[in-house]
Amino acid sequence: MYIPLFAVAVAAQDPDALYADRTNPASARRAAEIWSAQLPGENTFEAAWKLARVCYWLGTNARDAERRTWLEKGIDAARQAVVAADARPEGHFWIAANMGALAESFGLRAGLKYRKPIKEELETVLRIDPGFMQGSADRALGRWYHKVPRLFGGSTAKAEEHLRASLKRDDQSTITHYFLAELYIDDGRKADARAELQRVIDAPLSADYAPEDRSYQARARQLLAKL
Repeated sequence: MYIPLFAVAVAAQDPDALYADRTNPASARRAAEIWSAQLPGENTFEAAWKLARVCYWLGTNARDAERRTWLEKGIDAARQAVVAADARPEGHFWIAANMGALAESFGLRAGLKYRKPIKEELETVLRIDPGFMQGSADRALGRWYHKVPRLFGGSTAKAEEHLRASLKRDDQSTITHYFLAELYIDDGRKADARAELQRVIDAPLSADYAPEDRSYQARARQLLAKL
């Protein structure tokens, strides 16, 4: 199919189109550059939260040496979104997401540093819009309660409660089912974990999150083979 050159040129400058092509690192980086260049400006809120989102993607998929830089940039961008529109969920959510990735990737010190603000930001999202991004705040809180040591507020029961609440918003979420599987493994419930991993593998690809779906399906196949 012939695609006019002007259309290609426009797509190369459209950060939303570039983000949709985020599995191509060059596209994701270019989207980040464009949204960064729009700050501050008339459209600060949208540019800031979208920058935070693409920074999260880059921070969880880039080379190890670059991950911290991207995630910290994502936190800064999300904070700008909160300043621009505190009553919207996007900034709060992406603060928590980028902090959560740092907490899981860079050891106990990072986990303790970000433990409280992650929870506070996610609870803020739930107060503003419990259904935001198909229950993503509940999913992330489920992960929080699973990964945080019990001494600091972690709870297997609360983790499952929040993950199940997220599934009420999107019962085919590959990420939520995968998180449930990991929770069940740590809780010694291998049969339940296998069932959740199979749900991840069988789930249809979503229109907006196909790259994430493929990633978690690959991880689910690997984990299921080990059980």
